Amino acid sequence: MGLVHLVRRFHYEIAELQPGEAVGWTAPGGLRGPARNLASGTAVRVRPGHCPPGTKGGYFPLELAVLRDILAELDGMVRWGGDDRAVDEALFYLAVGPDDTRLTAVAERLRVGETTSGRGAGTLVDVHDKRRRSVANALARRQRNGA
Repeated sequence: MGLVHLVRRFHYEIAELQPGEAVGWTAPGGLRGPARNLASGTAVRVRPGHCPPGTKGGYFPLELAVLRDILAELDGMVRWGGDDRAVDEALFYLAVGPDDTRLTAVAERLRVGETTSGRGAGTLVDVHDKRRRSVANALARRQRNGA
């Protein structure tokens, strides 16, 4: 549910995704590092042609602020390949195991948001709100340091 939410918010708030710009399951041959998660269905590449592996700087500052806000909203259970040592700005993957309590908590929060008018993906949020920025920046630091 978290990866779907990420793709939805990306589509609504960063860039309208076209067919083939959100790629999930991929055959395991040739996948290395965190990209191996694509073979288990626990990762997605978003706009892979725009952000080839190994390149940095594929997002404008506002896009990056939205991206960080999405990751913070997912409580750190999704990691961005842009924070990895082997940079892959198109890659997003689950960063927690199946027993992590955040999975059910975030899934329930997202479920409620999707069924509540005025909430959920597609609803504008102020990504520059001080509290939201603080949470997003703290998560970015933790994930970068854990690379």
